[in-house]
Amino acid sequence: MNVLSVQQLTKRYGSIIALDGVSFDVPQGSIFGILGPNGSGKTTTLGIVTDVLKATHGNYQYFGSAPTAQHRQKIGTLLETPNFYHYLSAVENLRISATIKGKGLEDIPQVLQRVNLFERKNSAFSTFSLGMKQRLAIAAALLGSPEVLILDEPTNGLDPVGITEIRELIKSLRQEGKTIIMASHLLDEVEKVCTHMVVLKKGKVITEGKVNDILAQGDSVEVGAAGQPGLASCLRSYPGVKKVEELPTGHVQAFFEEKEVPMGKLNAYCFSQGITLDFLAPKRKSLETRFLELTEENKTTYAKAPQH
Repeated sequence: MNVLSVQQLTKRYGSIIALDGVSFDVPQGSIFGILGPNGSGKTTTLGIVTDVLKATHGNYQYFGSAPTAQHRQKIGTLLETPNFYHYLSAVENLRISATIKGKGLEDIPQVLQRVNLFERKNSAFSTFSLGMKQRLAIAAALLGSPEVLILDEPTNGLDPVGITEIRELIKSLRQEGKTIIMASHLLDEVEKVCTHMVVLKKGKVITEGKVNDILAQGDSVEVGAAGQPGLASCLRSYPGVKKVEELPTGHVQAFFEEKEVPMGKLNAYCFSQGITLDFLAPKRKSLETRFLELTEENKTTYAKAPQH
């Protein structure tokens, strides 16, 4: 089941096109990253699906139907830099947030425990580190026990310790059954945290799908055949292989001219040459490498990762 389905969203500001036919689906229970450089349309997308902005064209659905007030009760949001009263404590600020929401007063002790701030519940917001301030903002989003969290750049401006705190919190929230939708321009964070993602550039989708599938798309495979030293030379003779490298692990990495590697045919070819493979897998690229490839090679086209 998809928690959120975005269908051909377009947003214009006069002659400026902020979003240009953006479509993607967010599976229930996923950590879904909306990735792209500044100006790609991430925040605009989140603004539309949280009803802060109105789309020029297109629509979106929550839980398979048009958004309603009941749907919005299931969603917690963090769309801006935490904006609390500096002279008030964590508890006092959350009471104000709960009052504005009209729900969640009874959740305050629980959400403070959840974000590891219970021991600082009576400390003034002004004494908090950036990471603590961000965790308090997530605590406010958790008031009312929403099923879905929408977070805009949740690690923006944080030091490595603060980034790690938020990363682990997001992972643990997913383990509790929540769906997290987060926009980010930090490739490393998306790779470490997200299960699914959509990549935007200049308001267009250039790919979407499972993170592992997107990173597996490429032009190389890692191959192993224990005790069979002829593997490298065998691969060099396979049609379409442009380069073969022997890895420190004893495996071999083969690079292909085509982007999609014929795994089954490669396995059968090696077997026909008297070599039985005991390892065959796409060589996973870093998200940075894949992102640069996508933004250069798919400037106007839409690419969807294969579904498994």
